[in-house]
Amino acid sequence: MPQKFQGHRRRLALAAAALAAGNFITFSARAQAAWPDRPVKLVVPYPAGGAADQTARLVAIALGERLKTQVVVDNRPGANGAIGAATVAKSVPDGYTLLLDATGFTVNPSLQGRMPFDPAKDLVPVSLLMQVPMLLVVPANSPYQTMADLLKAARANPGKLSFASAGNGSAQHLAGELFKQGHKLFITHIPYRGGAPALTDLMAAQVDLMFSAMPASYPLVKSGKLRALAVTSPKRAELVKQLPTVAESGLPGFDAQEWNGLWAPAGTPKAVLDRLEAELHAVMALPDIRQRLAANGAEAIGSSRNEFARFTAAETTKWARVISAAGITLD
Repeated sequence: MPQKFQGHRRRLALAAAALAAGNFITFSARAQAAWPDRPVKLVVPYPAGGAADQTARLVAIALGERLKTQVVVDNRPGANGAIGAATVAKSVPDGYTLLLDATGFTVNPSLQGRMPFDPAKDLVPVSLLMQVPMLLVVPANSPYQTMADLLKAARANPGKLSFASAGNGSAQHLAGELFKQGHKLFITHIPYRGGAPALTDLMAAQVDLMFSAMPASYPLVKSGKLRALAVTSPKRAELVKQLPTVAESGLPGFDAQEWNGLWAPAGTPKAVLDRLEAELHAVMALPDIRQRLAANGAEAIGSSRNEFARFTAAETTKWARVISAAGITLD
């Protein structure tokens, strides 16, 4: 073929490729600008009725109103949240499948070894939605009136005292181990199949103490069925302002809170992430949302993507150290 015709064909091919690329970019930009034009699925990797599910349903309604579409909560429990998170990590990154996860997200990499996805690469943090402190609680008839009483007894009787949790690797378990390691105590861990049976045995004085999230434990403290000795947040909680923090009680820097945040699949368009971040910030600032969370001792946050990324990195590192030092497994 004459050289001039070969050159002409190459120019035509390049022009066609450029046109196709331009059309793709235009289509992609239009798709992003139109987002969302159908319902958005919010995956919660825990059973319906739990704390994360309640937060998800509260947020879904308000977020749907702002996005002018339905946000549907889809519960996918299993493997301490890893199964549901994996479905989002492997989904199409178009903004229509999102993840609302909890404290377990930063714990699982250290507990489970091989994960079905890479949390650091396959999902992008969008916003920390809320945090809720735990209360260090003891039975109502416990001889320990203060943290000083508890620490004195634990030091004098290594291994005699016990603390309950919702199971190995749970937030309650990790808070207890962080407390033990900070004070260099030997307190026996008693894992239960869930927080409710653990609290039941605590009220019956079958165990000596427990770290329990405020929504579950505060009503029992208020009704006189349990006694609270301290709160696990860095600052005192509004619902129990008279209660000292664990940090004030001898462990500076102690912070062990449960939390919920939102992620999207890696590769989600920046325009969609920007919109999500802005709308979630607005949602978590709504007076009704803030009041409903505060009634259970929780604090609405609505952070930026960068703030949430730093937060999850710090949490992952902190709990990895605790898990390694305690030798925690899921067996």
